[in-house]
Amino acid sequence: STLYINIDKGPRVKIEEINFEGNQVLTDKKLKKAMKDTKEKNIFNIFKSSKFILANYEKDKANIINKYAELGYKDAIILKDSIYPINNKSLKIDIYLEEGKKYYFRNITWVGNTKYSSETLNQILQIKKGDTYNEKLLQTNLFANPNGLDVAALYMDNGYLFFQMNPVIVNIENDSIDIEIQIYEGKQATINKVSVIGNTVTNDRVILREVRSKPGDLFKRSDIIRTQMELAQMRFFNQEELNVNMNPDPSAGTVDLEYVVEEISTNQIELSGGWGLGRFVGTLGLVLNNFSLKNIFKKDAWRPIPSGDGQILAIRAQTNGQYYQAYSFSFMEPWLGGKKPNALSISIYHSLESNGISKKKDGTYNSEGTLLQRQEISITGASVGLGLKLKKPDDFSRLFITVNYQHYKLDKYYQVLTFQNGVANNFNIGVSFSRNSTDSPIYPKSGSSIYLSLNITPPYSFFKKKNWSELPDSVKFRWIEYHKWKIELENYTNVYGKWVLMARAKFGLMGMYNRDIGLSPFERFYLGGDGLSGFSLDGREVIGMRGYANQVLTPRDPKGNYIGGTIYAKYTLEMRYPLSMNPMATIYLLGFVEAGNAWVNIKEFQPFNTLKSAGIGVRLYMPMFGLLGLDFGIPFDNTFANKKYQGQFHFSINASID
Repeated sequence: STLYINIDKGPRVKIEEINFEGNQVLTDKKLKKAMKDTKEKNIFNIFKSSKFILANYEKDKANIINKYAELGYKDAIILKDSIYPINNKSLKIDIYLEEGKKYYFRNITWVGNTKYSSETLNQILQIKKGDTYNEKLLQTNLFANPNGLDVAALYMDNGYLFFQMNPVIVNIENDSIDIEIQIYEGKQATINKVSVIGNTVTNDRVILREVRSKPGDLFKRSDIIRTQMELAQMRFFNQEELNVNMNPDPSAGTVDLEYVVEEISTNQIELSGGWGLGRFVGTLGLVLNNFSLKNIFKKDAWRPIPSGDGQILAIRAQTNGQYYQAYSFSFMEPWLGGKKPNALSISIYHSLESNGISKKKDGTYNSEGTLLQRQEISITGASVGLGLKLKKPDDFSRLFITVNYQHYKLDKYYQVLTFQNGVANNFNIGVSFSRNSTDSPIYPKSGSSIYLSLNITPPYSFFKKKNWSELPDSVKFRWIEYHKWKIELENYTNVYGKWVLMARAKFGLMGMYNRDIGLSPFERFYLGGDGLSGFSLDGREVIGMRGYANQVLTPRDPKGNYIGGTIYAKYTLEMRYPLSMNPMATIYLLGFVEAGNAWVNIKEFQPFNTLKSAGIGVRLYMPMFGLLGLDFGIPFDNTFANKKYQGQFHFSINASID
């Protein structure tokens, strides 16, 4: 015989109303806020459903009691609760509370501590006699304080892996509570073995060189936390699955550490289109983020490409046919020599832009009898850089030094520069300092980033006595001279739940050595738009700003031609919310406000005389394609190309719009 079971799921039931009785200390609004996943029907609950789920409801009842406990009401209880239907699709919840009285810390004593004095431990605990009793704060400051030092970290960063601690309530008198914190220090543990599992592509040595826990060292919890941060920054592994297995041996006073990783795809293909100088430009690029140069001639290593050494190889091409072509190649070795995190980078590139007339037709006549003249500018360049990891001001800091050279060749090129024929050479040395303490490269929730850079050319005009003011620009700029400064500041704050606030400020300034020569027409700043129209005809830097068309916030000459700014400022605030933290498809929403402007020279610079915009956007990170973005920005100011409040969409690739 066969038993058939028919299931009628019925309609989904949503919560119409949540009522509280007996609460005086906390309002209904605050109690509802404490319930993380049990919400009333409300049009403003965008990211939380009002569906009734019993398991979530039970957790949220515990959250209510925990909220009272944080305020000192350790005896608060839920006397009873009622759940009853209004109709077949909605229900109501009534919760009856007894808040009890408020308690305070009185005496806190330490037992068993010999390594650190009670005064030192009390300074870290940061709880004083008379403070509101808060068990969550007590546990946080004892075991896991994300915003500072805790007692457990003090011991475990000095090798006391076998350390144990137990806070006990020893006396309650009226509204006062006495706490005794019992400590077993144990002996210090040293690290015996360090290994890694889960890596199928990346070589062990590439991972282990990022590991701060070394055999023979005292065990330090902070080294494990920092190692996991460093491994996440490599972008080779699933950040959510990073872990460490500890195998302690108390009798020997040692511990084996096994770092657990999960590989993700890291190579990227770029296929995009942008609009620049009135033309569509297509881009095709390939970035190999975990390349192995030494295995390039080993047949067995092509699976499908030699990988595992953490090197970066990038090839990129841009074109729109006869008018524009650009090609670039770059390579970076993050651990030059394999012993220290000193990075070597090499890049070469070439680009050409013309009026579309081929060299074959140059000097000929068309069918209408018009003389055809080819106009073009070509740029060929190379750079070599060396990055050094610093110990001061802290080990989040890096110094990068580059030597750069670009050769410009102009042939009847009338579109951008102040001269049309000749050559220009740009030899400069770049020095940059960066400090990055963010907790993730894709979706940071905390930390900050600082970037300071200076690019300088030799002051050629100081070495040659000429009447520079009377010479043509083609002579003045045969060897370009300038000094260029940039500052970028970012900060990430986890404001509530999964919400993250990102604040950013960016500044750029280009100066000159000789007033008779003036400011260079090369290397200027072009502000506005999506940042994708960035083929560098004159070494320009394109800075995106949402809500405005490409480059419209850039200074122009009296004829309306863009001449670029020599100074700019841009400010951004973003509120972000993640929809998916899957490493194969990380998705987050954002809302933004931005302000920025660019000026011809420093005399016109007014840092708060900016054009503003606001809007919303979405970001999708896939290892194969990088970070893709779509934003809708609304400008708050009029320009010659925009009317205020008339929004527009922007597409971005790999944070080009930032």
